[in-house]
Amino acid sequence: MAENQPPTTLDDMRAILNAFPGPDFEAATAAAQREAQLTKPAGALGRLEEITGWMATWQGKHPPTCTHPRTAVFAANHGVAARGVSAYPAAVTAQMVKNFIDGGAAVNQLCKIADADLRVYEMALEDPTEDFTQGPAMTGEDCATAMAYGMMAVEPGIDLLAIGEMGIANTTASAALCMALFGGTAADWVGPGTGVAGEAMTRKLAVVEEGVALHKPAATDAFDLLSRLGGRELAAMAGAIMAARMAKVPVLLDGYASTAAAATLYALDPRTLDHCLVAHCSAEPGHRRLLSTINKAPLLDLGMRLGEGSGATLAIGIVKAALACHTDMATFAEAGVSGKSH
Repeated sequence: MAENQPPTTLDDMRAILNAFPGPDFEAATAAAQREAQLTKPAGALGRLEEITGWMATWQGKHPPTCTHPRTAVFAANHGVAARGVSAYPAAVTAQMVKNFIDGGAAVNQLCKIADADLRVYEMALEDPTEDFTQGPAMTGEDCATAMAYGMMAVEPGIDLLAIGEMGIANTTASAALCMALFGGTAADWVGPGTGVAGEAMTRKLAVVEEGVALHKPAATDAFDLLSRLGGRELAAMAGAIMAARMAKVPVLLDGYASTAAAATLYALDPRTLDHCLVAHCSAEPGHRRLLSTINKAPLLDLGMRLGEGSGATLAIGIVKAALACHTDMATFAEAGVSGKSH
């Protein structure tokens, strides 16, 4: 950011949200018309047909493409990790980032299979957010700056974005954010995360309750809650989702943390997530509740709870399969196959 530019603020982010483009009905109609001519009974490919229509609608073109998918993984540390809410120390965040860079993580292997490029965005790992039970995790300006950083993941030429995260204690932040946004109790939203149980689970529940009790009464809207209870990687994922909408790039959300980040946009306006699909339902129990709350049906339900964009990257292959069927199948006329007789 140039020195003479004003700082990025949450009001700037709210203005971008209000300027979101809507669906491209012309592209959607073209996709539906071709789908009706393909050599299969109407609806026989189920959600694959929906995916094709969704891709055309939000890319604003027909036929839609998936030739340059990207997986973006945002990594940050949370001050609340010091409260003992995770089974792993905060140092694991940086260690896993190195693993991503070295090619040794699950998401690296899945990106190879999907032919997707992987970008890992480290976010001041040596400087965790504040403990949100004591005060806001971030200032509004810090949150907006993290959102703006996330926007950089959407570069020209990308036609599908899968987003994920790495950050010890981010299921705690996600649970607190969801509870503050949508109500319920801590037990509704808190799960084992990295595998906590017993006393650690009791601490995690208490931390979420304390954080929500402190911040929900004072918060002005969902972005304010994101700054108070979230983390830099959650804010960056929200920013990436926003930039993707402006650039006509459909988005695959990963698990609990990425969906919680997206839910801050939904809470401001449910239409802001129309360009997003949820790739899979995490085994983290709060995720299923969250999906019901924001009316999103996951593409996969494989019991995964790894994070790092793994489920979203896996779903890239499903999108490619949907588009291949739509683009390369013969029509009834081309194949000389008779259509329905009545």
